[in-house]
Amino acid sequence: MDTIEAIKTRRSIRKVSDQEPPKKLIEQILDAARRAPNHKNTEPWHFTILTGEGRNKLGEVYGKVNQRNLGSADQATLDAAYEKGLASAKRAPVVIVVTVEPSDNPNIVEIEEFEATASAVENLLLAAHALGLGAMWRTGAAAYTEEAKRQFGVSEKGSVVGFVYVGYPVEGVDPKVPERKPVSEITTWVEA
Repeated sequence: MDTIEAIKTRRSIRKVSDQEPPKKLIEQILDAARRAPNHKNTEPWHFTILTGEGRNKLGEVYGKVNQRNLGSADQATLDAAYEKGLASAKRAPVVIVVTVEPSDNPNIVEIEEFEATASAVENLLLAAHALGLGAMWRTGAAAYTEEAKRQFGVSEKGSVVGFVYVGYPVEGVDPKVPERKPVSEITTWVEA
C-alpha cells in the first residue's frame, strides 16, 4: 500500500476481534511511530503496551473516573461503574497508551513536543492500517486526569496523549467514510 492510499483509506476501526496481533506487528507500528518528526530529535513520546490482564491498568483509570463522575451513589452503582471501566479497556486485544514528556531544553517550544507526539500517533495509525490491523485513537476525559498520569508514570509536565486500541478488524464491518471539506474550501493560495 502506498502512502497516499494509506492516508485516504485509513479509518478509525471501532470493532476488532479478540485475536491478539503478534508482538512483531505491534513493534512494527511502534517503529513507524518513533520516526515522526520532532524538533531537535527530542523523541518526547513513550508507549506503554497493554495486553491481556495488563489492560486492567487502563480499566482502573476508567473505573475510578466513572465512579467519581457519579458523585454520591450507592455501592452497587459505584461497583457497576468501576466494572464498566474495566470492560472499556478491553475493547481491543492491544491498547497502546501514548504519553509525552516535554524536554527541559530551553530551546524547545513545549507545544512542539505535543505536536510531535500526535504525529507519532498518526504514523502508528497509518502503519497499523498498512499491516491490516484496525486501530482507533481514543482520548476523553479519563486521558487528562491525574489518575491516568499516575497510572502511566507521567510527570507533572507530561501528559497522556491518548489510548490507541489495536486489533484485527471484524469481518464485514466497513467504517463510514467521513465527509471532508473540499481542498478549495480549506486553503488560501498567496501568489506574488
